[in-house]
Amino acid sequence: MLKIHGLARSRAFRCIWTAEEAGLPYEVIPVAFGPELKTAMAAVNPNGKVPALQDGSLTLFESLAINLHIAGKAGAPLMPAGDDGSRVLQWTLWAGTEAEPAIMQWAYNTYIHPAEKRDAALAKAGAEAVAPRLAVLDQHLAGTGWLVGAGFTVADLNLASVLYGAWMNGFDFGPYPKVKAWLDACLTRPAALAARKQREG
Repeated sequence: MLKIHGLARSRAFRCIWTAEEAGLPYEVIPVAFGPELKTAMAAVNPNGKVPALQDGSLTLFESLAINLHIAGKAGAPLMPAGDDGSRVLQWTLWAGTEAEPAIMQWAYNTYIHPAEKRDAALAKAGAEAVAPRLAVLDQHLAGTGWLVGAGFTVADLNLASVLYGAWMNGFDFGPYPKVKAWLDACLTRPAALAARKQREG
């Protein structure tokens, strides 16, 4: 059984969603945020962060890497082979390097930080920084409506999970209608709804 260390209200949500899509049994091992987090996570993640995964003798950290591992166990269509498998890696790295830093700057200064610590200028800068990335994504989705091939893969899951908080908390996806439609489709899949129920209550 997969053991996912973290809380559904953290990036562990991404891994829970992937396990649901893969149809693999899993257990969420709750780890509370706070001063004891690093100590609690030390055995499974030397960075002292959530999530981490234990799969038999294998221990992994980094949510998107965990997702690729889980999807690999399930195989196609969640994790395609060949060139499409390489495209999954491409879009997963793009999610982490191009989309996430800017959208998280917006998020921290819009709804994550306490109100007194939010900086409207930083939120605006984050939204402006992610705009050209969303334009690239919108253009790509004009093809099949999915990141890789003609259907949902873990690439879609990884990127949609990066954008999920913005989707939930009022980011304006209006200028990017294909991105909005794709997010709506990804985040209302049965497996996504099961993971969201754990996160959102």
